[in-house]
Amino acid sequence: MLSRYDAVLFDFDGVLIDSEPIHFACWSEVFQPFGVTLEWERDGKNVVGLSDRATVEYFCSLGNPPLSPELLYREYPKKSARFAERLVKNPVWADGIPELLRSLDTIKKAIVTSSIRSEVEPILQAGALLPLVDAVVYGDDVRVRKPDPEPYQHAARILGVKAPLVVEDSDAGEQSGRAAGFDVLRVPDPSDTARLVRERLGLA
Repeated sequence: MLSRYDAVLFDFDGVLIDSEPIHFACWSEVFQPFGVTLEWERDGKNVVGLSDRATVEYFCSLGNPPLSPELLYREYPKKSARFAERLVKNPVWADGIPELLRSLDTIKKAIVTSSIRSEVEPILQAGALLPLVDAVVYGDDVRVRKPDPEPYQHAARILGVKAPLVVEDSDAGEQSGRAAGFDVLRVPDPSDTARLVRERLGLA
């Protein structure tokens, strides 16, 4: 494979799997008893790519009066359990993702997510994706999450690479990759990931 990249670093939500609406639905269920009604069309775009704490802070600001983020963040384990349960039962990857990862056998690969290990690792295991990558960086593996560069810098150190391609779908993720000094491929939808990565790597 002729490429200027020595690794590919994939975001998880919205890149490998169309899980953002499921995240949102789980949050919506958790916030409903507190009198906050969330709408995907109105609020979804504002939280894609944010850390869980930043997401909670945004949702709390929608309350009238605004709710306490510290109070609502206590509900995070409930949301996380609901999310993992749903996707473990049905880990549907975007079109061509397992095949893409298997085909990239001459380049290192990692998943870099702001979600915590207990939420994402069971999904990767259930969907048989974990053996197809060389490393996974979870949100609880770093001190500062995206849009800070630390997650992608950490992944590059683990893999021992200097010129990875970052694959992202959000502003926060793109900012993280670029701040780390890496090229970023922005994908508009998970269904486009496999095709766009192949094109960028010269495999189309």
